[in-house]
Amino acid sequence: MPNDRLNEADYVRPVRRLVLAVLVIVLGALFLLWRIDSPRVERFRMAFVDTVVPSMDWAMAPITQATRMIDDFRSYARIYEQNQELRRELQQMRAWREAALQLEQRNAQLLDLAQVRLDPRLTHVTGVVMADAGSPYRKSVLINVGERDGIVDGWAVMDGLGLAGRIAGVGQRSSRVILLTDTNSRVPVMLQPSGQRALISGDNSPLPLLEFVEEAEDVRPGDRVVSASDGGVFPPGLLVGEVVLGTDRRLRVQPAADYGRLDFLRVLRSRPAERIEHSGSLLRPLSLDGTPVTPTRDPEGGDDPAPATPGAADE
Repeated sequence: MPNDRLNEADYVRPVRRLVLAVLVIVLGALFLLWRIDSPRVERFRMAFVDTVVPSMDWAMAPITQATRMIDDFRSYARIYEQNQELRRELQQMRAWREAALQLEQRNAQLLDLAQVRLDPRLTHVTGVVMADAGSPYRKSVLINVGERDGIVDGWAVMDGLGLAGRIAGVGQRSSRVILLTDTNSRVPVMLQPSGQRALISGDNSPLPLLEFVEEAEDVRPGDRVVSASDGGVFPPGLLVGEVVLGTDRRLRVQPAADYGRLDFLRVLRSRPAERIEHSGSLLRPLSLDGTPVTPTRDPEGGDDPAPATPGAADE
């Protein structure tokens, strides 16, 4: 065995030397060939490059693929950074939106405390919500104004942004407010811009129902809902909310009042509308013979039209 190993070592060593020598000679020849400045040698070099280099595409494929993967990774990293930046901006916008809503609510409360009127013909009394007297079956709150402040049962109540409910129970120092979402609440409203009449009915859900719509197909989500003067219950034109489509595919109303933050409530002093029972002096009714009729008031307060004499009319 030792002799075989020695013979193998004696055989391999000369072969290695021969291969190394041949490699050095070939490399030296290539070096000299590449350094020779001759047209023939240049053509030979170009033919050699055209023959050998295209066949090296398989060797360049991993490098090319790695380069593409690096470029894709950099592009993904840029997209990820942009996405994170957009998320941060969205969070900031949500924070600004919440701040704007809070400022709007606070501004409405301050305007209410400053006695800013919605309508010059309307006055109001501001009360503080003392407690939430509601239950799963009743939606109402208590405010600290009552008979001593001139509160009358049935008056409209607002939170500064929209109609919140109506007075349903008056005490000496406090009153109960039935919210629009209560099952006992029924409010006549008008839809804008269509001008249709409807009725809001509470069902103890955050979104009261919109019922008895004249032309339901003309109503669109987002339409403005204001109070109507039907029945003489509420002053007309008070903001109630906007139309939405509920999960049950029924028309509902998103109240403008923020029921989650009822700190102050404004009770509107509703004044009954004056009734016009007699004609004015500009347009006088005519009698059968065409002469103008002059209204005369009887002692009981009624109007008793009497024909005017031509001479009196001329005077």
